[in-house]
Amino acid sequence: MTFEAGAGRVESRPRLDGESRSRVALSAAAVDLLRQLWDVHGPLMFHQSGGCCDGSSPMCFPAGDFKTGAADVLLGTFDLTGREGEALGELDFWMSAEQFAYWKHTHLTVDVVQGRGSGFSVEAPEGKRFLIRSELLE
Repeated sequence: MTFEAGAGRVESRPRLDGESRSRVALSAAAVDLLRQLWDVHGPLMFHQSGGCCDGSSPMCFPAGDFKTGAADVLLGTFDLTGREGEALGELDFWMSAEQFAYWKHTHLTVDVVQGRGSGFSVEAPEGKRFLIRSELLE
């Protein structure tokens, strides 16, 4: 994993034009779950729509299964590695542009908790769900 930061977080590569700082990170627990899910589903992606209920949580899909477009913003890309350090591939984090308008002043960390989230997100059968923890950008 590249772009490592404190507190066990893995930072993404910035993808917004003109930005050099990461806007989104993965907790160590999120990385562990993503490795497990990658083994089952292959390459993955995140999208956060900002809709009600589960739509407010980051949803994890096989890469390309959720079609992004002009109404979506690519916040960051992670270079995910396996447990032995082998390269798995890139994992993009997308957010709807409307949601990003509200969250543009925050740094997001994708974390994992016990519980069942959306049935559309690939972690649902694992009895865990992804969630966002946020902090204001400096």
